[in-house]
Amino acid sequence: MNARLALWSSGGLALLFGALMLLGGAPLMMLAVAAVAFLVTIMAQPQRGLLLFCLVAPALPWMTLTLGIRITLSEALLAMTWLGVFWQWLIGRLPPLTRGPTERRMLWLMAWSVIPLVAGAFMVQVPGNAPVNWVRWLLNLSVLFLVPLLTPDQRSRERLLVCLLLGYLGLLAISLGMFVMNRDARAMIPLLTALKYARPDAIQDIFSADYTRMASPWVHPNSTGGALLLAAPVAAFYAVAHAGWRRALGLAVALGAAVGIVLSGSRGALLCLGLLVVGLAIKRVPYAGRALAIGALLAALAVSVYAPAQKRLMSLFSSNDVSTSVRLDEYAQFPSNVARYPLGLGFKIDMPATSPEQRVYGISNLWLGYWFKLGLPGMLLFIAITLAWWREVRGLGDLSRITSANAMRIGTVGAILAALSTGFIDHYFGFTQVLMALFWLVLAIGLQTARAAQRPSEHETPHPAQPRSA
Repeated sequence: MNARLALWSSGGLALLFGALMLLGGAPLMMLAVAAVAFLVTIMAQPQRGLLLFCLVAPALPWMTLTLGIRITLSEALLAMTWLGVFWQWLIGRLPPLTRGPTERRMLWLMAWSVIPLVAGAFMVQVPGNAPVNWVRWLLNLSVLFLVPLLTPDQRSRERLLVCLLLGYLGLLAISLGMFVMNRDARAMIPLLTALKYARPDAIQDIFSADYTRMASPWVHPNSTGGALLLAAPVAAFYAVAHAGWRRALGLAVALGAAVGIVLSGSRGALLCLGLLVVGLAIKRVPYAGRALAIGALLAALAVSVYAPAQKRLMSLFSSNDVSTSVRLDEYAQFPSNVARYPLGLGFKIDMPATSPEQRVYGISNLWLGYWFKLGLPGMLLFIAITLAWWREVRGLGDLSRITSANAMRIGTVGAILAALSTGFIDHYFGFTQVLMALFWLVLAIGLQTARAAQRPSEHETPHPAQPRSA
């Protein structure tokens, strides 16, 4: 069977390259050869597709390609990774999908989403491509299955984490570098235009609304804060558990992420990161007390010398803050929205912040966002997924002693708990393309780390010179 597949594949490629040579000449043929070589590499080793996703998604999340339809490069890498997985299944080189409690509930959520997909396609009377948006959403969720399938051991998870942190380092280099060179967020627009970001008009509006806030390839400051909120705990505990260049990488990303959250002006991300550090300090996790003291000192310094940070902080106590009034309007309209779309808004359009002319309002709440998009069953299934995840990862043991085995478990669980905390005031981890993929990626890494701790083949190694308390 393998020989027959190889014969048919070789013949098809020969015909394709011959046709491209005749129609487009040598340049087009060489481009096609490079693309096919890349695809063949991913097909042979789908792990490389997931590693490339970890490199690209944090730094350039919405760089787009047009392959018949417009799709982000990050999602295209996930699609190619799944092609590789299917091919490896066909030739019998990969085990079946992991079917733990968390994954089973995710499959139920994916199956239920067909109902809102169909209902929303008929009930929402605005232009949109519901099937394409639905497939993209499934691709983002599918990271939960790719991590256990393609990183079955500690060594492969280590490579995944290194690539993820390098991707975040690229994000910080772009964002902080642009901020240092030019304090105007609008300076990011030419770069994002060159990367074929969609909706240049919306990018212009967002960066112009408050150009003193740090710009990033995540465009909206709240999305920037959310992405960095996932990075900071993971990178910090990665640094604690390693030495040498790996420790330097973790420290650079952790400190850069904390600074980026402050400069982006994402109040929710800053608040939830602070709550996480306080919680770790109460649990007497090593270094948490020092991190809390240093963070408080740096935050006070930033507020005292950086006027935009003062403005964002004072808006928390303002009675006429625009973002707060928008959220209150969203909650006021939410009952009528879910009554109008009892089976969910579906996938024809994204959930907007506010669109009164279309009689569609969003909701800045992670759980209510699932209700709005996927109906009440969708929200309940999301809750079931997170509860199943928590039951598997919650046994963290003695937090006053960090080892190479439990460090990433603490870091990933902390990152997800902080992300879920932001869900009370924002929705971006629910249906923001690529950002939700990073959410499920970090969740899956923590899940795999917790499961590995139950296997006798993977032992903990105490970190040298580990203090007992904060």
